[in-house]
Amino acid sequence: MLGRSANGIFWLFRYLERAENTARLVEAGFRMALTRDAADASDEWRSVIVTLGLQGAYQAKFGNDYAGSNVFNFILRDRDNPGNVLSMVEQARHNARMVRTGITREVWEAVNESWMILKQELARTVTETRLGGVLDLIRRQSTLVRGAMEGTMLRNDIYYFARAGSFIERADNTARLLDVKYYVLLPSLSYVGSSLDNVQWDNVLRAVAGDRAYRWLNAGRMEARGIAEFLMLDGRFPRSLAFCYAQLRDYLDRLAVEYGDRLETHEIAARTHEQLKSQTIDGVFEHGLHQVIGQFIAANNHLAQQIQRDYRFTE
Repeated sequence: MLGRSANGIFWLFRYLERAENTARLVEAGFRMALTRDAADASDEWRSVIVTLGLQGAYQAKFGNDYAGSNVFNFILRDRDNPGNVLSMVEQARHNARMVRTGITREVWEAVNESWMILKQELARTVTETRLGGVLDLIRRQSTLVRGAMEGTMLRNDIYYFARAGSFIERADNTARLLDVKYYVLLPSLSYVGSSLDNVQWDNVLRAVAGDRAYRWLNAGRMEARGIAEFLMLDGRFPRSLAFCYAQLRDYLDRLAVEYGDRLETHEIAARTHEQLKSQTIDGVFEHGLHQVIGQFIAANNHLAQQIQRDYRFTE
């Protein structure tokens, strides 16, 4: 496969995963804001902006006014935010069109339909009463594309690059959400272990669709250490760091077999995966959750860049 085609597939599914994750995060912020007074609700919306790395761009337009409608419209549709969700889906469609001959008709139609539907839905300002429906639509369209891919595409290098892109993006999202919870969502260390702290951890679980799974595995107990362990180290949960890297390593290994060559990409993936497998949650908290997550995010970014270099995405 040409490097440009691999790049198109890789980023097509990164953008779709990012759009879905962003919708989940906005929903979590909205749910938390509804339970707080006006000042605290602004803090919740600010945390969403910080998690997405949009604080500078947002403040350039709105200053320190973190009103909910400003925040979720900025994230979903604002032209002053080049990373808005509509732009993500448009970029996904652009990449799908570029690699049209490498994907099935069903995948192309699902991507194109998603863009058309969301373009129409986001053409006007999103109100609080419409927000839930818009977020559901974003998640649903992403699921339709993923289902079309799973049901119609050959398990070859195209599929492996697609899945690698998805899991790189998913791991980054889960890690950043954990990190911002620890240092931004909680207003004071005095709240650690409080009912507010537990509600916010529950919010993190909901943002990654893990609340039911976690409660089922832990008999409903809600505590920071158990949730961090679940999202980082539990290989059964499809959005945990451990699960993402087990899958990512597997698909990259399949690429090595497909092309007959192991590269630096495979060493980085294996090393990061082994580090996750050897971690204990006690060790994570002893070393510092923020430090461990920061190292993981850096390693994940390094791997994404190495994939692009090793497979010559610019050629």
